[in-house]
Amino acid sequence: MVPPSSLANACDVLAAGRPPTGRHSRLRGRKLDRDAHAQRSRGLTLIELVIALAVLAVLGTLALPSLSAQLDQHRLGSAAEMLVADINEARFEAARQGRAMYIVMTPGSGWCWAVAVDPACPCGQAQACELRSARGADHAGVALVQGQTLHLQSTGQAEAPGSAVLESRSGHQLRVDMQSLGRARICAARGASNRYGPC
Repeated sequence: MVPPSSLANACDVLAAGRPPTGRHSRLRGRKLDRDAHAQRSRGLTLIELVIALAVLAVLGTLALPSLSAQLDQHRLGSAAEMLVADINEARFEAARQGRAMYIVMTPGSGWCWAVAVDPACPCGQAQACELRSARGADHAGVALVQGQTLHLQSTGQAEAPGSAVLESRSGHQLRVDMQSLGRARICAARGASNRYGPC
């Protein structure tokens, strides 16, 4: 430890404009070394920055496939839930209006489905015979690979059980089954699903 009197003498020497000598120059040299070290440790060098960006790029590349798969499953689940909602809407309208309703499905490349009052009502474009519809363009990355027209009686019950199969880009499939009472349920036909049990 430096006695206070030595520090006072050093200040006097510096104030008088004389160059420090001996012990005073050593004290000043230590202070300059500390300041230089502090300035060097405040920022990142270009090499450190490039390494950090490279690590982030590798981590992003590893995370991208799992994120894409989750997005595909989310889109597939949303489409299946929308079909279930439309089946429930058709049941409600059949019972409310006291007349038969149909879920008209057209699988394939330009797939669609519609809640309609006529089984011959095409679901590709808006028509007076349909209450609501969904098209492939509304659900990017999802395809309706199997489905037939479902008939709901005026009581809201299904004339016969039926099903539809939706598929994601990654090959996962969800099946929507309509039971004889008209209730619909979703199950995983191909691939694992966190939200739906296997068929």
